[in-house]
Amino acid sequence: MVNDPIADMFARIKNAINRRKEVIKIPGSKLKKSILELLKKEGYIADYSIEPINDYSYNFVVKLKYHKGKSVINDMIRISKPGRRIYKPHNDIPRILSGMGLTIVSTSKGIISHKEALKNKVGGEVIGFVY
Repeated sequence: MVNDPIADMFARIKNAINRRKEVIKIPGSKLKKSILELLKKEGYIADYSIEPINDYSYNFVVKLKYHKGKSVINDMIRISKPGRRIYKPHNDIPRILSGMGLTIVSTSKGIISHKEALKNKVGGEVIGFVY
């Protein structure tokens, strides 16, 4: 059993990038779907689809994105963990690489980027960084 499914997802993506894989499978959940949707919207992954396993479980098939042979994602870092949650107000959400990277924030409005959180003036749990 995985204690931190988001850290597991980040590790799977990083390992696939290191191996230059085009497509990977990740066990499904609603939170992971929201994060993948944000990564797709921000241009960090090419696409994802849902692959049913049985009536109760499913996998995400994630198509990774490469530009000129190099991955669009350099690193993914998990910030808030199950044992230590990190919450920030909208004006204190950390920006990675002076805003060039993506900070994933879980708010009452759903999973959003740091830009949207600042625009909507809503804080929340800082899930992680992608750059």
